[in-house]
Amino acid sequence: MTMTTPTQRIALALTLGAALVAGLSACVPLVVGGAAVVGVGMVATDRRSSGAQLDDQGIELRAAARVRDIANDQMYVSVTSYNRQVLLTGAVGNEADRRRVEDEVSRIVNVRSVVNELTLGAPSTFQDRSNDLYITGKVKASLLDAKDIFANSFKVTTERGVVYLMGIATRRETDRATEITRGVGGVMKVVRVVEVVSEADLAASQAANQSAAQRGGTGPAPVSNATPSSSSSSRVPLPPMEPLPAPGSPPAVTTSPVR
Repeated sequence: MTMTTPTQRIALALTLGAALVAGLSACVPLVVGGAAVVGVGMVATDRRSSGAQLDDQGIELRAAARVRDIANDQMYVSVTSYNRQVLLTGAVGNEADRRRVEDEVSRIVNVRSVVNELTLGAPSTFQDRSNDLYITGKVKASLLDAKDIFANSFKVTTERGVVYLMGIATRRETDRATEITRGVGGVMKVVRVVEVVSEADLAASQAANQSAAQRGGTGPAPVSNATPSSSSSSRVPLPPMEPLPAPGSPPAVTTSPVR
């Protein structure tokens, strides 16, 4: 559960304003990072380990440099990393470029998986990006307003009306966040790139955080099921909302179209 305060709303407005300035430049072919929901003490309550948070920042910066090196006029790429899992959104001119971007990003140190949602076609327009930023802001505000969900569990980014939710959350939290997001005007589809953990694992992590705070420790304890694997792939490593796939079948991104 999260409480919305004036301070949180001011911080959200400032962050969205900065994103608007950075994201709407017509000559920038790359966007780095879908900002997490803003709140007081966000870093302290992040469910990632402090090491994963730092790694995500480094991954996004390195990915930006690599994509910039291979960018062309038909390429507009957004890179978002959460718990060492990278989401690629945007558009490229052909399948070869789509695979090339994924290959470059997958080789970055500490990247454990890449979810490639790049589409083929013309880059998004200024109006598209303006609308996407507006939708992202509305989704973040709606998650902050909800009284039955911890908004900091999710990182939000939007591409042409498709909203991507990244995070570490329980199935109930993820379903609830999806429901809230689907109710926001302008959302065409919700894609959940979420690492689903059990209520027991989450409770254990929260208890460890409280214990660390009492001892004067800093940073959260990572959720046990969210420990990164040593391998990297182009698919979501943990099964999303639906029942587990049959043994040997590759897991995939789960989408929740708005009806």
